[in-house]
Amino acid sequence: MARKTTAKKKPAARKTTAKRKTAKKTTTKSKEALYVASKVKSQIKTDGMNMAGDALEGLNNQIYWLIQQATERAALNGRKTVRSHDFLA
Repeated sequence: MARKTTAKKKPAARKTTAKRKTAKKTTTKSKEALYVASKVKSQIKTDGMNMAGDALEGLNNQIYWLIQQATERAALNGRKTVRSHDFLA
């Protein structure tokens, strides 16, 4: 008796629907976050307040500005080390 050999069928390829992801257009270049977002949100909640969606971005911009001011003050004082009192000015 001869056996019939049947070729194994390959499973049909799944049809994928291409989803277009539209990139958000931003006018300003995002800066790396210099804070822990969950800690900031937790502190705001602890103080009994709610937080708007743009609050963390505003905080981040403020942090970058403070660092810039402190580094400039240290440089004007002839130092390459930023100290705590450089942030107070």
